[in-house]
Amino acid sequence: MKKFLYIALLLLTGIFAASCVRDLDAYPFNEDDFTSENAYGSDYANYVSGLAKIYRCFNNTSDLQVEDAGASELMRAFWCVQECSTDACKNDWEKDSWTQDINKNTWSTADNAASYALYCRTLHGITYTNEFLRQTTDDRLDARGCSADVIAKVHGLRAEARFLRAFMYWMSMDTFGDGPFVTEESEFGSASPEVKSRGEIFDFIESELKDLVASSDMPAAGSNYPRVDKGSAWGLLSRLYLNAQVYKNTVDAKGNVTQKGPAMWEECMAACEEVFKLNYELCDTYSDLFRGDNGENAEARKEMIFAIDYDEINMNGWGGTIFLAQSCFQAADDKDENGNPMYSLGVADGWAGIRVPSEYVFKYFGVTVPDEGYDAEGKYTGIYNYTDARAGLFYIKGHKEEMTDLAEFTQGWSLYKFNNIPHDMTREEFASSAKSYGSASAKAGIDYPVIRLAEIYLNYAEACVMAGQAAKGLPYLNEIRKRAHVDPLPSCTLEDVQNERAVELVWEAFRRSDLIRWDQFHSGDFLWRWKGGSYQGQGFSQHLLVFDFPQSELTANRNLSHKPGYAN
Repeated sequence: MKKFLYIALLLLTGIFAASCVRDLDAYPFNEDDFTSENAYGSDYANYVSGLAKIYRCFNNTSDLQVEDAGASELMRAFWCVQECSTDACKNDWEKDSWTQDINKNTWSTADNAASYALYCRTLHGITYTNEFLRQTTDDRLDARGCSADVIAKVHGLRAEARFLRAFMYWMSMDTFGDGPFVTEESEFGSASPEVKSRGEIFDFIESELKDLVASSDMPAAGSNYPRVDKGSAWGLLSRLYLNAQVYKNTVDAKGNVTQKGPAMWEECMAACEEVFKLNYELCDTYSDLFRGDNGENAEARKEMIFAIDYDEINMNGWGGTIFLAQSCFQAADDKDENGNPMYSLGVADGWAGIRVPSEYVFKYFGVTVPDEGYDAEGKYTGIYNYTDARAGLFYIKGHKEEMTDLAEFTQGWSLYKFNNIPHDMTREEFASSAKSYGSASAKAGIDYPVIRLAEIYLNYAEACVMAGQAAKGLPYLNEIRKRAHVDPLPSCTLEDVQNERAVELVWEAFRRSDLIRWDQFHSGDFLWRWKGGSYQGQGFSQHLLVFDFPQSELTANRNLSHKPGYAN
């Protein structure tokens, strides 16, 4: 909820568009023409603004033409691909072109708004980063008259930019596999960027992150919120290594995996252990991590390693955490007896879109529904039993258990995880002052936790299990369970880690990647409702482990071709 991005963008609106000229060394004939040379100058604030443009790529909802501007946001698009394609979430917006294909794992060569936005947004961000790095070399800074102090500080901005580029390459690699690859060293303005394999992109990301964690230019851990730091780089490294067998695998012409990549469990453990040295701590209360003041609350902040900044007024479209807060309930469920909104989640409207299938809740959260939890029509009365504190975030009153119709929002469980009300304010207190928020009450200031310490604990526990050292990871798994008020485990298996990730990280854009890593995403041996397009669930082809390139990109870039299995 910090204002860093908004203020910085005001200082230097349009810099990147202005600098897209054939000759980057050319100066304007008119001294008032707006170019990179007179936009950046020698003022450090201008370079902060250039970096802000890159951060803005994560929560921007303009500049991309899709059927719903909010759906074009990078974090929302990535979230939908990661969660709605799995057993953890379904979306009932059947009129949105992407929902049916993602809900049922039936995507094809045809474009859908979610994967299209994800592809375009990551490439846009990478392009912005490359231009920022071109414009901030020591030679250019010196030629603009920047002081030694400004040059030194810009080195830190460059380190942040490189991390953000690595993260966007990771998002693209995870979703699409191989893809276009450009850096600041690439030929400028090339119409057809070269294509790198998934393994080559993995190597680039790894190299960048290892360089950043070793560099004094990268901000110290915990010093830079909501911007990235060394903890962010170590955290992404752990995630990269955890999935190395997927990211470096070999597939045949039909998209079937013929050989897994090399396991990097020890490397993952080592990266996690570096994070452990950086003094992050688990937040005492799980729900506080997802409240409207999580960016200001010191208790929540101590667990955050990398978060996307959202602000109720200045830095929010219809993606990100406003999407997660408003689309998880329907407005009719949040009215008092007089028909007035109760602001149960600190937002003014409920879009009735995303919910959790009941089977997922029963399997992983240990929830039971007593006889009095059902009315005469078989609908939930709102009563359910649980011991895991994280299960207290569900809303089910008036809903049905079976999800036989994906277009019916009241089938399944609403998850009130992302809540715009500050952690130290009651719903009633918020509602009584909601009018003072004006238009802000329609949006959310919940920062999106991209990397947090609990994920690193779980990465470590899984890597330890897979490396045959489960006892090393057990204490970290039990720390997470302790916060949730559930009993500690005496030992740790892969299934234990899988179950804990399913609960702790639910709706945080991990599920698809997790299931792929565990060979469960496509498999006919691990089923959920509507998997593969069937209500009973069925396996599907391995070529769908990655998405195909958008049609427009296949036309525009002669180096691209359909992913294996998509065109044959």
